[in-house]
Amino acid sequence: MDSQWHRVNGSNGLDIIVDINDKTDNYSDKNGAVVIQGYVLIDNQPATAEQVLKTYMQIGSVSGLYATLSGQFWILLKPASSPPIVFGDHIGSQPCYYFNSDTQLIVSSSLKSIKARSDMELTVSKQALYNYIYFHCIPAPTTVYEEVFKLEPGKAVSFAGSTKTTSLLYSPEFAIKLENQQQAQQQSLDTIEQAVKSHAKGNVGAFLSGGLDSSTVAGMLAKTQNEQAKTFSIGFEVPGYDETEYAVLTAKHFNTDHEVLYLKPEEAAAEFVNVAQYFDEPFGNSSAMAAYFCAKFAKQHGVDVLLAGDGGDELFAGNERYAKQKVFEKYYCLPSWLGNTVNVFFNNPITRALPGFKKVASYLNQARVKLPARLQTHNFVNQLGVENIFHADLLSDVNPSLPEQQLKQRFDECKSDHPVDGMLFLDWKFTLADNDLVKVGKMCELAGVEVRYPLLDKNIVDFSCTVPADVKLPGGELRDFYKKSCKGFLADETLNKSKHGFGLPFGVWMKENQTLKDLTITTLNQFKQRNIVKESLIDQARNAHESVHTGYYGELIWIMVVLELWLQKEAPGFRA
Repeated sequence: MDSQWHRVNGSNGLDIIVDINDKTDNYSDKNGAVVIQGYVLIDNQPATAEQVLKTYMQIGSVSGLYATLSGQFWILLKPASSPPIVFGDHIGSQPCYYFNSDTQLIVSSSLKSIKARSDMELTVSKQALYNYIYFHCIPAPTTVYEEVFKLEPGKAVSFAGSTKTTSLLYSPEFAIKLENQQQAQQQSLDTIEQAVKSHAKGNVGAFLSGGLDSSTVAGMLAKTQNEQAKTFSIGFEVPGYDETEYAVLTAKHFNTDHEVLYLKPEEAAAEFVNVAQYFDEPFGNSSAMAAYFCAKFAKQHGVDVLLAGDGGDELFAGNERYAKQKVFEKYYCLPSWLGNTVNVFFNNPITRALPGFKKVASYLNQARVKLPARLQTHNFVNQLGVENIFHADLLSDVNPSLPEQQLKQRFDECKSDHPVDGMLFLDWKFTLADNDLVKVGKMCELAGVEVRYPLLDKNIVDFSCTVPADVKLPGGELRDFYKKSCKGFLADETLNKSKHGFGLPFGVWMKENQTLKDLTITTLNQFKQRNIVKESLIDQARNAHESVHTGYYGELIWIMVVLELWLQKEAPGFRA
C-alpha cells in the first residue's frame, strides 16, 4: 500500500502524525479530527470518518461511541478540547503501531514505515526477542523496538505528551445459562450467514482447508452468492500434512469452483527469505508460507478478496487445550488440604517409580499450576529451561517472567470465572490478534489480496458470549454447540473429522530438500553470532531434528531461522 504522512491538528505542543494510505479515511472540522484505518460500521451500517466524529460529539464519550461500532479498524480520534486517543476493533484485526514522546505522536499500520522516518532511531528490544522465542511472535503492546508500541485488541490508548493511559473497551459478559439451545443453534447459523454475506463484497473467494471454520465460511459464501463461489486450498505431498481431501469434500458438498495448489519444497525455498522478511516484526508461525502461497494462488485465479475462517475455535471452544485444562481444573479446585494430601501421596519419588504412577505425577505437577501459566507447560522455554536456551548477554537485560505476566493480565481481564471463558478471551488476543491475524493479514498483503474475517464479525463474537462455556464444551466434546448448529449444513464427514489446518511440513522438507537444508545450516551458523540463544541450543536442535524429533525441533529451527533472516534485513548489526 502506498502511504504518506498526514498531520492532524494537535494541542498542548503535541504534533500528531498519521500514516495515510488507500485504506484510510480521515476527516476534521472545528470539533476535532478522525482517522480510520480499515472499515467501520455504526449500528451495523457503513460509516465514514465524518460520521464517527459526529456520533462521538452526540454521545460525548469514547466508550459510548465504541458500543455503536463494529468492523475491522483502528481509529485515531482527536477531539478539539481533549487529548488524542487511539483504539481498535474488538479483535485487533488491523495492526496499529505508535510512537509517542513529549512533543510527538506517530501512528501507522506499518512498523517499517515508522522505522523509515528520518527522525526515527529505533533500538531492537532484547525483551522482545525473548518474547519472540517464547511465543513465536511478539505480542502487543510491545514491539521488536523499544521505542514503539502496538495497540491491543479492544483497547484504547490516550496520550498526554509522553504519558499514555490504556483502557479496555471490549470486555463482554459471558452467559452462564441458555434458555433454548435449539433456538440458539439456529441463531448461530443465521448470524454467521449474515456476517459472510456482509463481508462477501467485490471479487471474492474463500480459503478452504477442509476444517469446520473454513468449510462453514465457504458454504455460506456459496449460499449467499448469485454465482458459483470460488474456494482455494493448499496441499502437501507429505503424509500427515495433506488435508485436501476434506477441502474437496466440502467443495463438492457446496458445489464451489475449487482450486488446489500442491506446494513443493523447492517453491517454498525460493520464497523463504521473502516471506520471513516481509513481516513488520520477527514472526515464527510456519503456516505463514502456506497462507501466502494459497493467497497468491487465489490472486492468480482472479480473486481480489479472500474470506478467512479464523476464529471459530476461539469463539466456540474448538481447541484440545480447552478440554484438557478442564480436567486439570478438577484438581485445582479441590480444597487446598485435600489437594496437598493427594499430591504428597501420589507425587513422590516412591510412587513415581511405580508402573502407571508417572502419568499421575505428571498430571499433578501440571494441575498445581494456576491458569493461564499452566497452558505454557509444553512451551519450548519451559521444557528446555531459560538458562539452557538464551545467551547470558541477552538474559542480562530481560525479565523472563514478562510473558507469563502478559498472559495473566489478559486472562484476569475476562469478566467470567469459568476457565474456558478465560481461555477463549485469552486466545482472542494471543492466538488471533497477535498471531493468526498477523499471519493471514500480512501474507494476503504480500500476495496482493484483501482478507476479511467473517467469523470474527462483532455480531458473531457477541453472540458466542451468550452461549455458556459448558454448552460450547460439555465435558470433553470440543465445539459441541457449534457442531450441532452446523448439523445438516456441513457434510457429516466434515463435522466428524479431527482438527488440522494449513500446517507446513518444514521439518520433513528440511531433511529431504537440499536447498532448504543448505539455507537452514547457513542461516543458523549466522544466527550463532547474535548471542541471542546459546550455540549449544542450535546444535542440539539440528542434531535432534536429524535423528528423532523432526517435527518438534523443526519448529524450533524454523523460528530461529526466521528471526535471523528478519534481522539480516532490518537490524543486520544487532548482537545481544
